[in-house]
Amino acid sequence: MTSQTTIDKTGPGDGTPAAPSDGTPGKGLRGHPWYTLITVAVGVMMVALDGTIVAIANPAIGADLGASLSELQWITNAYFLALAVCLITAGKLGDRFGHRQTFLIGVVGFAAASGAIGLSDSITLVVIFRVFQGLFGALLMPAALGLLRATFPAEKLNMAIGIWGMVIGASTAGGPILGGVLVEHVNWQSVFFINVPVGVLALALGVWILLDHRAENAPRSFDLLGIALLSAAMFCLVWALIKAPEWGWGDGYTWSFVFASIACFGAFAFWETKVKEPLVPLALFRSVPLSAGVVLMVLMAIAFMGGLFFVTFYLQNVHGMSPIDAGLHLLPLTGMMIVGSPLAGVMITKVGPRIPLAGGMAFTALAMYGMSTLETDTGSGVMSLWFALLGLGLAPVMVGATEVIVGNAPLELSGVAGGLQQAAMQIGGSLGTAVLGAVMASKVDSDLEGNWAKAGLPPLTPEQADQASEAVQVGAAPVAGGTPEQIAAKITDVAHDTFISGMSLASLVAAGVAAVAVLVAFLTKRGENAEAGAGVGHI
Repeated sequence: MTSQTTIDKTGPGDGTPAAPSDGTPGKGLRGHPWYTLITVAVGVMMVALDGTIVAIANPAIGADLGASLSELQWITNAYFLALAVCLITAGKLGDRFGHRQTFLIGVVGFAAASGAIGLSDSITLVVIFRVFQGLFGALLMPAALGLLRATFPAEKLNMAIGIWGMVIGASTAGGPILGGVLVEHVNWQSVFFINVPVGVLALALGVWILLDHRAENAPRSFDLLGIALLSAAMFCLVWALIKAPEWGWGDGYTWSFVFASIACFGAFAFWETKVKEPLVPLALFRSVPLSAGVVLMVLMAIAFMGGLFFVTFYLQNVHGMSPIDAGLHLLPLTGMMIVGSPLAGVMITKVGPRIPLAGGMAFTALAMYGMSTLETDTGSGVMSLWFALLGLGLAPVMVGATEVIVGNAPLELSGVAGGLQQAAMQIGGSLGTAVLGAVMASKVDSDLEGNWAKAGLPPLTPEQADQASEAVQVGAAPVAGGTPEQIAAKITDVAHDTFISGMSLASLVAAGVAAVAVLVAFLTKRGENAEAGAGVGHI
């Protein structure tokens, strides 16, 4: 195993090198591992929250700014697109200039963009500043992992990543709850304004506590063509996934972007073998555990984000819950991720990542199968059981896959590895939503007409059938105003039963994806370069 020396760029300031460290907390706060963890957790909490909190605010934003459905979709899509495209490049910036600096810039930019959204008076400005949120979020996330990797000794890194994963999981799952409270009791602007004081706190802690660690052989130049090719490839891929539900999977536009993405990825891979300091050294992927960790993160996100996408519609539109009630029903998922992530870190430290990762994906597969059995009248107790099992399964995967990716990369590429981990999760989430959305749409289209006829309802025109299908895909009943109560009840029953059949099939597909991930988990192992961080020492 190789070890990498790190250089403390924030030493005494008189030219004297900082004292060597054995990875244990020093007397001061600067560079203290656990205070560093608290600091980066505050920052990543903003980014994770904004991935889901905004969904609750969209109806209020649309009503206030007069936005169409497609414009509201861009509030989410613009954020995820900018985030996914820039994560790896942003990680490289951290490796080059220091993760402390990129983290602080990311925090300031994200908070400022959030405040600007709250002050915006048009949907165009909201979307523009959401792009900036994504860009600065991309700076922040890999830098946080890079700081943890460099600060914690190897034997405590898994615990730190466990808590880091807990914060992300809890923030992601808790976003709808907090968003519902803010929108209902304050206004939609407060969903974004809340990031401003959080950002100020993260900035103050960062300036006070964070210590800049850079590998002695950190990159000194930029692979501009590599950045352009990778950004184009990521953009085309994520764009195709975002637009596929609207264009259709068989549409020429969808596949033109898919093929363009493949071509750009191919050109990127070729160029990376020629340039002196590549953006992503392809030798990274010679590590089977690292490659398996990336694939595992994609598969986990497909099952988790894709499956969870329909659960919110199930709770709100089928069970008629308010956004706050729906969020509260997801607390078992959030709670098990909060409890399970640190425990998973301890377990992975003791026995390695392979068994916890395989077990976690097995629990995830079982939970998704259980969610395929949900009915229109399923009680809260049964739902809570499957949600809790899903949280229990996801916790070791969030922790273990992250450690496998970051720990198997050289220290000087910890930012790139962090970007890979986050990019894999974003692509997996987009892929899961797009693919499982297509499964749902196909099932609804095939079942709706027959269910409608069996209920004795009057036939629909092709235009009415399309409109009804779109409503049913999100669990809504296409009941026109003035419809007699008895007919409205029949339409509602048909809509909910058809939605349930589509959600069940999508959940089964997600369970199959999770089952495949169990096999991938057996290819992982503990990071070979984990001790290259704080456990080696700083000079």
